[in-house]
Amino acid sequence: MSGSGVLEVSDATFDQEVLRSEQPVLVDFWAVWCGPCKAIGPIVDGMAATYAGRLKVAKVNVDENGATPSRYGIRGIPALLFFKGGKVTDQVVGYVPQEVIDEKVKRLLA
Repeated sequence: MSGSGVLEVSDATFDQEVLRSEQPVLVDFWAVWCGPCKAIGPIVDGMAATYAGRLKVAKVNVDENGATPSRYGIRGIPALLFFKGGKVTDQVVGYVPQEVIDEKVKRLLA
């Protein structure tokens, strides 16, 4: 379900790919059966293309990786968490329009 430039991250690779990343990271917590996840997916994929080289975009399948979502208190999906320097700086839960995500990414990169 990930597009080009989007990284599939697991519980095993999360710390390395997200928390230790030099770049800010947008993490999409999703599941195959989740309708709103499917709707927001192309927006998230678009962020990877738009901000290539400045923003890392990662996806975590919550059905295959339980530890990371519970570590961050993910109770609803899709959940987008914005990381900078290994810390969560912002988050979005549920489907939101592209403008909302764009605004948060711009703030993250500022």
